Amino acid sequence: MISKSQKIKAGIYPLSEGSYTIGWDKIFKPFDAEKDSMTDRPASLLVEIQPFLLATETQNILLDTGLGFYDSSDELMIYKLLNQIGLQPEDIDLVLLSHLHKDHAGAVCIKENSQTRNLFAAFPTAKYYLQNEEWNYAYAHAGSSYDLEILEALKQSGQIELLDGDGKINDEISYEISGGHTPFHQIFRINANGEKYFYGGDVAPQFSQMQRKFVAKYDFDGKRSAALRQQYTQEGLENDYTFLFFHDLKIPFCKLKLESGMVMKK
Repeated sequence: MISKSQKIKAGIYPLSEGSYTIGWDKIFKPFDAEKDSMTDRPASLLVEIQPFLLATETQNILLDTGLGFYDSSDELMIYKLLNQIGLQPEDIDLVLLSHLHKDHAGAVCIKENSQTRNLFAAFPTAKYYLQNEEWNYAYAHAGSSYDLEILEALKQSGQIELLDGDGKINDEISYEISGGHTPFHQIFRINANGEKYFYGGDVAPQFSQMQRKFVAKYDFDGKRSAALRQQYTQEGLENDYTFLFFHDLKIPFCKLKLESGMVMKK
């Protein structure tokens, strides 16, 4: 499908919604480094919320959708970020979802404004790709990590493409169940624009986690995620992947290299 408005240059565009802290309450709170302090937010993680727009010669691909938050002007943040690079919501062809936690899927469906409860698909002409078992898991574990009202609206949209296991969406995009962060979390490999892109969602969320063995307590299976990061790092070194990091505060994407035995940014 060809983009339906002004064509943008092929490449990767980070869509940063800013930095947030999250604690055991699963509430994302904006964090301004100039005025906020982590000492005032004990037992919290500091993360970036950063979906990606991957523009190819024929498609605009959105990798996860972010929180679905509105700015101070009551404008949906991901719409504002897309507009800044020259795109409208109807220009998105594919939405690839690593998993359905609300920081990654919060804007699959949105409200006309922050005051109404009416929900509709945020990207009206896109197909949304997600794992069928991730969908079932979300519904079976309703709680603070999943917004079932938004997911139900997505179901009603008729725009879902449920995936079973590993496979390909097209000649450019392959998907694979990784597990780790959630039982049916998936990763994407995309060959486009003469590059090999790797999107690991919350299994490979930050560059620093590719440099060391890190077992996250917030993962469903932290040891699996840690082992997969080592596997993906080696794969990326061998295949010159560009890694996309959803939660990295400083490095949205990069290639990797070995320097004195240490994994570094290329």
